[in-house]
Amino acid sequence: MLRSALLAASRSSAARSLVESTPLTKPVVRRFVAGETTADAIAATGELLADGRLVTLDHLGEDTKDAAQAAGTVRAYVELLGRLDDAGYADRAEVSVKLSAVGQFLPVDGEKIALENARAICSAAADAGTTVTLDMEDHTTTDSTLSVLRELRVDFPWVGAVLQAYLRRTEQDCRDLAVAGSRVRLCKGAYQEPESVAYQSKAEVDLAYVRCLKVLMAGEGYPMVASHDPRLIAIAGELAAGRGADGHEHQMLYGIRPDEQVRLAAEGKRMRVYVPYGGEWYGYFMRRLAERPANVAFFLRSLATTG
Repeated sequence: MLRSALLAASRSSAARSLVESTPLTKPVVRRFVAGETTADAIAATGELLADGRLVTLDHLGEDTKDAAQAAGTVRAYVELLGRLDDAGYADRAEVSVKLSAVGQFLPVDGEKIALENARAICSAAADAGTTVTLDMEDHTTTDSTLSVLRELRVDFPWVGAVLQAYLRRTEQDCRDLAVAGSRVRLCKGAYQEPESVAYQSKAEVDLAYVRCLKVLMAGEGYPMVASHDPRLIAIAGELAAGRGADGHEHQMLYGIRPDEQVRLAAEGKRMRVYVPYGGEWYGYFMRRLAERPANVAFFLRSLATTG
């Protein structure tokens, strides 16, 4: 019930205005969001790389319906990639891109514009010597996102995909993408989806995650295990036996289980942290609250102590 309410709030303009206008909110948001500027993102990246973690950076923004705003997002990524290169971080830090932030929902030729904008970001990433992963959003965007992925991989075969285990279709998508050279991030999924397309209970989602993970680990691609769940992390380790340290990686969100992130990196495992930054943090922040009750408790405690 709480999860559904928070996910609904993530799409509510009234709830957004209330949360964003509360002065005490932003210090709490900094647990999950690295900051609002490129300089903030670069600083957070340096701190994470210093103890052996890898990074993927997300310039926050989604559901863009303005071509100029989409173009601005592209410029932000190009600037970020140049800064990563200049800092010597590009071999260990990549970027994650939501297609809806670069024009996918524009009323005329949205998918085409998103493809060209994503292509520009991929070109900048190639120049910097790093990679791009296409984030996945709600189920209505899945076919479009995978279509753009196929187009991008013609020129940039290293572009990563994200698949969400709670969608009923995902096991087949894993089979389609578990091929040589294919980078696939498997996450549980963070959007409110109807039962017709997505598993609803935690137990069902966990079982689906393991089935999908088995497909990816048995394939010739490069699985990226996006989970904070100790059981799923342990299962991933068992399934990855024989792949070697460079045959897969773990991924976790910035601000969540940092001690476990450091532990995995210290054991020689590839551990990548998803680092969001930018002014459009509201939707991302609300989805993080919805994922775990502990996040809500942290948020409320922090508001109380900050006040």
